[in-house]
Amino acid sequence: MIRFEDVSVTYDGAAEPTVRGVDFEVPEGELVLLVGPSGVGKSTVLDAVSGLVPHFTGGTLRGRVTVAGRDTRTHKPRELADVVGTVGQDPLSHFVTDTVEDELAYGMESLGLAPDVMRRRVEETLDLLGLADLRDRPIATLSGGQQQRVAIGSVLTPHPRVLVLDEPTSALDPAAAEEVLAVLQRLVHDLGTTVLMAEHRLERVVQYADQVALLPGPGATPVLGTPAEVMAVSPVYPPVVDLGRLAGWSPLPLTVRDARRRACDLRERLTGLRDEPAPAPEPIPAPVRAPSPRPAASPRWRLRRKREVAAASTPPPPVAEVRSLAVRRGRVQALRHVGLTVTPGETIALMGRNGAGKSTLLNTLVGLVEPTAGTVRVGGADPHRTAPRDLVRHVGLVPQEPRDLLYADTVAAECVAADRDAEAAPGTCRALVSDLLPGVTDDTHPRDLSEGQRLALALAVILTARPPLLLLDEPTRGLDYAAKARLVGVLRGLAAEGHAIVLATHDVELAAELAHRVVLLADGEVIADGPTAEVVVSSPSYAPQVTKILAPQRWLTVTQVRQALR
Repeated sequence: MIRFEDVSVTYDGAAEPTVRGVDFEVPEGELVLLVGPSGVGKSTVLDAVSGLVPHFTGGTLRGRVTVAGRDTRTHKPRELADVVGTVGQDPLSHFVTDTVEDELAYGMESLGLAPDVMRRRVEETLDLLGLADLRDRPIATLSGGQQQRVAIGSVLTPHPRVLVLDEPTSALDPAAAEEVLAVLQRLVHDLGTTVLMAEHRLERVVQYADQVALLPGPGATPVLGTPAEVMAVSPVYPPVVDLGRLAGWSPLPLTVRDARRRACDLRERLTGLRDEPAPAPEPIPAPVRAPSPRPAASPRWRLRRKREVAAASTPPPPVAEVRSLAVRRGRVQALRHVGLTVTPGETIALMGRNGAGKSTLLNTLVGLVEPTAGTVRVGGADPHRTAPRDLVRHVGLVPQEPRDLLYADTVAAECVAADRDAEAAPGTCRALVSDLLPGVTDDTHPRDLSEGQRLALALAVILTARPPLLLLDEPTRGLDYAAKARLVGVLRGLAAEGHAIVLATHDVELAAELAHRVVLLADGEVIADGPTAEVVVSSPSYAPQVTKILAPQRWLTVTQVRQALR
C-alpha cells in the first residue's frame, strides 16, 4: 500500500539529507510503527507519504514514494486526500472549522459525500472516540487532548485507506489513548486500513505494531523488523523492555502481561530489598544565623536563644497557595473548590483525564486566567493582577504549544532575547540549550526543530529567569526517552536548588520518575493528593509499567530496581 524506494529528503539550506536510504514497504492492512530518537526525521518520512514533502515543505525528494499506486512526486496532497488521512503533531494547525461536529464533517464535504452518509459517520466517530458530549463545543475551548481526539476523528470520517499519524497519543490521558489505539486496531483488523504511525511513548503502542521501522539517527538507514527484533537493538525502548534487558529475559517482553509471567524470579530477588517510592523532597532550610554569644544565663538571653532556634526550624513559606479556587470558562465549570499548596523544592504532577482542568490550573497560577472565586497567591502576589515583567520573577510557564514562546529567526536570537528579558548573564540561555538540545546549532530556525526540540528550547527560555515556581504543561510531548532523561535531570537539579515544579502530564512514567506528589483532578475537582507511590500504585490507569509487572511489591521505575540489585 505504501512503498518507499531509496528515499532521501534534503531541505533547502541543509548540508546533509534529513533522511537517507529509506526503502521499505507497508503492506495493506498492517500497522507499522516508526520509532527513533527526536530529530531523526520521522515526521519527514510521514510527510512524504501525504505529499507534504516536498509540495508544501520544499526541499528535494530523491527516490520514489507511492501510495496505493500514486506517486507523491506527481500527486499533490489534495490529490491524495481521498486515500490518505493525516494527523500531525500539532492538532491546532489541522482545524478548519469552529466546532467539533463541523470539523468531523468537513473532510467528507470536501469529498462530496452524501448528507446521510456524512451524518451516520459523524455519529459513529463521536461514539468511537468518546466525543458525543463535545459535539457542539467550540474547538478553541477544548483541552489539548480533546483537540487531539477531534483531529483523529476528522480523518477517520472520510474512511481513508491509509492513515498517517504523528504522535497520536501524545496529549491523551491513558484511558483515552487506549480507546484511540483500540479504534485503530479495529480499522486495521476489520477494515484492512493501513496505518503508519510515529510515536515516542512506546509503552502505549509497540505491542499493537505488525512491524517497526527504526530510524537510529539523522540520515541513517532505517532498520525494519518485528517489534521484538527491533526493540532488542533500538536506542529507544519502553520501560517493559528496559526491565527485560535488566533481567536478561529473552525474547524481550512487549506487554505487561508477558513481563508478569516471567517476573517470578525477579520478584524473589527483590524480596526483602527496600522498594523505594519516589524520594520526598528535602525541605529547604530557613536561613540560619549564628547563635548569639552567651554573655550569661540571663532570662533575656534564654528568650533570644529560644526565638533563634524557632526561626531556624520554621519551614519556608509556600511558593504558591491556592484556596477554594473556582474557574468558569463560558458554559464550562473548569475548576471548583480546588486547594493546593506548593513548597520550595517540591515537584508535583497534576494528572487526570483530558478536560479535567489541569491546564486551567496552571494558567491560573501564571495569571493567564482570572479566578471566578477563591484566591491564588504566587510568591505573595496575585498573578492575574501582577504585571508580566514582575511576575516572571516568581513563576514561569512552558505551555503545551512551545511555539507560543518562540518568535525569533534563530536559536541564538531566542537565547539573546531570553537573557535580555531575564536580565541574566549573556550565555545563560545558550548553556541551558546545550544541556537540553546537544548538537543544535545557533543558526537553526526554531520552526526547523522537531516538536520535542522546540519544547526543550522553550523550557530553556523560561529557565533563564530562574523562577522559584516552574510550571510545565505536557513537557514530554515529542521527547524520546533520552531527551526525557535529560529533562528529568535538569528538573531534579532545579528542585534540589529549591525551585518548586508543577507539571501537568499524562506521562505516568515521568510522574513515577520525578514527582514527589501526585494530584489527581476529575471534572475540575481534586480527588486525590498524596505521595506518588501511594496515589499511582493503587490506580490501574496511572500505575507505571514496572509497578504493574512487579505488583504487589511497590516499585515504580526501572532505575529503582537497578539500584536495588546492585
